[in-house]
Amino acid sequence: MDLPTINAKGAAAAAAIVDDYRPASRASPSIAHDDRTLRQIFDSPHAWKEFSSRTKHHYGSKSAGLFQNRYLTHPDGFQDFAAITLTKCKRIVAAVLSYQTNDELKRTARDLDRLSDLLCRVIDLSDFVRSVHPDRKVQAAASQAYASMFEYMNVLNTTTGLNDQLKRAAAIPEVSTSWSEEERTVAAILIKDFSKSAIDLAETDRQAFVEISNEVAQVGNDFVENMAAEKSILHSESSKLKGMDPLFVRQMTKWGSVSLPTVGMPATVALRTVEDADTRREIYMANRTSSRTNLQRLEQLLKRRAELASLSGYESFAHMTLTDKMAKSPESVTSFLDALAFENAPRAKDELRQLLEVKKSDARAVDSPAKMNAWDRDYYTAQLMSSLRSKARMPDFLAAYFSLGTVMQGLSRLFHRLYGIRLVPRETLPGESWNPDVRRLDVIDDHEGHIAVIYCDLFERQGKSPNPAHFTLRCSRRISDEELHEAAELSSQSGSLFASAQEAANDGLATNLTSRDGNALYQLPTIALICDFSLPPASGSNRPTLLSFREVTTLFHEMGHALHSICGRTALQNVSGTRCATDFAELPSVLMENFASAPEVLALYARHWETDVPLDPSRIQERVEVDRRMQGAEIESQVLLGMLDQEYHSRLPLTWADGGDGRESTKVYQSVWNKYSLVPEPAGTSWQGFFGHLFGYGATYYSYLFDRAIAGKIWRDVFQRVPGGAIDPAAGQGFREEVLRHGGGRDGWRCVAGALGDKSGRLAEGEKGAMEEVGRWGVHS
Repeated sequence: MDLPTINAKGAAAAAAIVDDYRPASRASPSIAHDDRTLRQIFDSPHAWKEFSSRTKHHYGSKSAGLFQNRYLTHPDGFQDFAAITLTKCKRIVAAVLSYQTNDELKRTARDLDRLSDLLCRVIDLSDFVRSVHPDRKVQAAASQAYASMFEYMNVLNTTTGLNDQLKRAAAIPEVSTSWSEEERTVAAILIKDFSKSAIDLAETDRQAFVEISNEVAQVGNDFVENMAAEKSILHSESSKLKGMDPLFVRQMTKWGSVSLPTVGMPATVALRTVEDADTRREIYMANRTSSRTNLQRLEQLLKRRAELASLSGYESFAHMTLTDKMAKSPESVTSFLDALAFENAPRAKDELRQLLEVKKSDARAVDSPAKMNAWDRDYYTAQLMSSLRSKARMPDFLAAYFSLGTVMQGLSRLFHRLYGIRLVPRETLPGESWNPDVRRLDVIDDHEGHIAVIYCDLFERQGKSPNPAHFTLRCSRRISDEELHEAAELSSQSGSLFASAQEAANDGLATNLTSRDGNALYQLPTIALICDFSLPPASGSNRPTLLSFREVTTLFHEMGHALHSICGRTALQNVSGTRCATDFAELPSVLMENFASAPEVLALYARHWETDVPLDPSRIQERVEVDRRMQGAEIESQVLLGMLDQEYHSRLPLTWADGGDGRESTKVYQSVWNKYSLVPEPAGTSWQGFFGHLFGYGATYYSYLFDRAIAGKIWRDVFQRVPGGAIDPAAGQGFREEVLRHGGGRDGWRCVAGALGDKSGRLAEGEKGAMEEVGRWGVHS
């Protein structure tokens, strides 16, 4: 089957641009130079401009393509990229459907993984580009490519022949026993994905499944987009808001009356600062009472999900969702949350005692000084934390020790000590990035050489999302000899965009031969990190972008996700990097947050941007201790929400009448709250209508708490086992080998047991007992 003729505009130029452009070698003698440059390109706009201009002087304005994807030198290239990829996909589908012999069937898991990789090459990249690229033509072209490939993916998900061939292969011992652990895992994932598409159901049931799924998607999006309070504005006299910033109050005042929005920052500030308890109560009730319309949407969403699970043969939506997670079942999730609640209870009770002491000292609290009302908690917590921060002497001076460049430098130094990898600045070629502020970093391994590419889009700009995020634009995957042969044919065509088969095999993106797998060729993980840090001051000042400690921790967190993608270099893309169970995916990123405050890590980089004086680590420890002072209440709240998520995704919604008014979900909310919270929730509230994560994280909201508990245990037992453990190469190598390198290709429980050196077998087995044990570890970071 011939590949479609591609648009060869700029083909020779694009190939020539990259011909002499290579990453740093693994044996580079310029480690110190790379280290200095890394700091400079993030701290000095002038240094970045000079650094990035090298390729522009050499190559002019000829585009190398977004991410060096040779098809993407112009908007029309997205259509070429999608069309060529679609042809490759159809070729694989035809081959898999034709397999008859066992030798042919042995290829099934690997071939379907490649099919998935080809789809993701277009879908993941196009989805990212359409959300970040400033050019509307590029946005539109990316959206069109995304839509066409997504439509084809939906066709594949209902192609019964592919499901039949995969199940047939998995059922033949000679075939399945020949598969690697990764292949067996991928086969199980794909079979589950087919099942989620109702492919095994009778035609009428399948049609019902599709209709309910579409309704869930529509209602879920409507629920998230229309979260609102039943009463959107409270009107009051300004005197009732005594304690709030007068300037803030004045902005909300018109004709002598204050109009206070009941949702958002104004209400949050009011609950923390307004002195009058009755006023706080009124604000609290309005703030936590959802609109009836959105409660109806929520109940419709939950009931349809329960019906979907029942149609698919599952007891509940939670049972259906959790089968491929570490938890396996809602019963195990409940065991984890109950154990964690029990472990956390003494800390939460002690914090409540401290708040009551503050309230007793408040002369205005005359009615119930010994009782903590729901509308009191934020107010007295703010007073307590303000007092603690004042005693800890915590002005904003800390940011002076955290220039963006020094933090990036610190991350590279930490990674090099722990994992033998470092971040090397690399000039972007013309057309390679979507904004001039984007910095490219190549990840270099001491033994394997170039192993990943990171595009860092870290500065604020108009229209950019303020939410920090990590995107995997291309996963790790081994490129077979057969693919190289196919790529050689493509690269040898007249007017080809590619100078070699190796380039053509990965569309021009980075590849590398690795000695660990018999000199196999791998496509390298390509990652984008998005943050929203302030730009350095305008010209005339040499002050760099300075980060608050919260922003430092955020950057460490996102780099933890990147680290998983970088080191999880698997042979199959379905289990590469962060493509793992939902309740395992946050482990590396949460663990990384601990390194941000470790004294031995701070010593690697935290220096004053002007004087180069190192930061006294005790100042960070003071900050961390204060920030964690009310952690018991925060964990109590998260346990409560995790339990609420499980209750809502049980069989219970099947008993609710259609067109309900919100009373059923409110009854559950009030029951769960008052069981797990030390501070009772007043009757009449219905906060569940603001719980937007119920749609995106249905039945898996517990995951973040779960990974925090595991990360805390690994931090204490692995990286704090000996003095200086946070930069101990042995600890880092162990974590890389037991956890990071497997991505999602190894059972999460085996990864955790391996990292902790657990020989008992209890953890590796997983199930309810292991979940309960993790709960007993508690969350202490």
